[in-house]
Amino acid sequence: MTIRGARHQEDGRRRPRDEVRSVRGRRTRAPSRSRSAVRQSPWNQPLEAQWDPTEHSPGTADFHGEPEPPPYVRRRPPRGARRLRKRAKRSPRTNRALAFLRANGWRAYAVPMVALLIVAVTVFSANGSEDRFSSDQTVAGIQNLPMLDGGTSQNEELAPPPADGSFPDLPTGELPAGGPYTEHGTGEWRIVPGHTGEVGAGENRVFTYTVEIEEGVDTTSYGGDEAVTRMVDETLANPKSWIADPQFGFRRISGPEDGPPDFRVSLTSVMTVRQFCGYTIQLEVSCFSPRSGRVIINDARWVRGALAFQGDIGSYRQYLVNHEVGHAIGYPEHVPCESDGGLANVMMQQTLSTANNEIAQLDPGGVVPPDGFVCQYNAWPYPRAGQ
Repeated sequence: MTIRGARHQEDGRRRPRDEVRSVRGRRTRAPSRSRSAVRQSPWNQPLEAQWDPTEHSPGTADFHGEPEPPPYVRRRPPRGARRLRKRAKRSPRTNRALAFLRANGWRAYAVPMVALLIVAVTVFSANGSEDRFSSDQTVAGIQNLPMLDGGTSQNEELAPPPADGSFPDLPTGELPAGGPYTEHGTGEWRIVPGHTGEVGAGENRVFTYTVEIEEGVDTTSYGGDEAVTRMVDETLANPKSWIADPQFGFRRISGPEDGPPDFRVSLTSVMTVRQFCGYTIQLEVSCFSPRSGRVIINDARWVRGALAFQGDIGSYRQYLVNHEVGHAIGYPEHVPCESDGGLANVMMQQTLSTANNEIAQLDPGGVVPPDGFVCQYNAWPYPRAGQ
């Protein structure tokens, strides 16, 4: 055991001088191979010593004559131990990276930087081309975007023909050009199934009606039988129609269990129309037939309209329903244009014209005077909804 100031061995004999060595200016016993010697631990482990006060003989003392406990001898680790300790704590991957950096020097930094620069230039160039391509596509897409009116922007070479705002001059009452219509039917009608609730106040009377299509009339070009029926129903239910007068009401029926209708709105072929309405004035017209109770709607007019309506087929169909139903509910007479430049009365013969002079020429003995009044077309009995 290493004890400061020790001069005697355990058996009491004096230790030879050459066995006493100095540690940091102090005298100490040379290392011994006995069991009490300091056990040398690795440099990175705490030192351990065997020390048992009972092993000292009485009277063992330091230079001052008093016993003192044997201190531990703290030894320094060998040179480079701290560096080795740090290196041991690093992961193998880190050690390999450091070895690579030491071996290659500045090249270890330059090569990755050059690679990153090449990647950045490549990505930037690709994005630039993509942006230019996207921009070209955007410009092309904008040029082909649909416009609000349903058309598309066009170059001057593809511009649509200018509209002159009016139909070409035609003889009064002539049928405008347009889609195909049915000339011949069988003379029998099919009832469109279904019914509606009552519309209008009906203070005086609620009229019942059916919608019927003559066999042989092809309605597919304008939406089928249901589309025709919907136009009739919605027209009579409109507050600008006859129900603006509280004495009238309407309800559509379709079966024999509902009883006979008050009138039958009947879409009819051209030649069958002439059997019911006559052909004294050789123009395509519609009419109400009191004897059969049919409101005869001419298929040619349903498809092509009338010159006075300037291509407004929807308004003309509403006019046809309101005008002929007006005859069916008690308005048998036609009326002239009553206010020059104003709206035409729904009971005016707008299929033929909205100018009094033209109608007077077609029917010299009629109720329309040749006074020069010209009205604007109108589809409704009460165009301001009763106001």
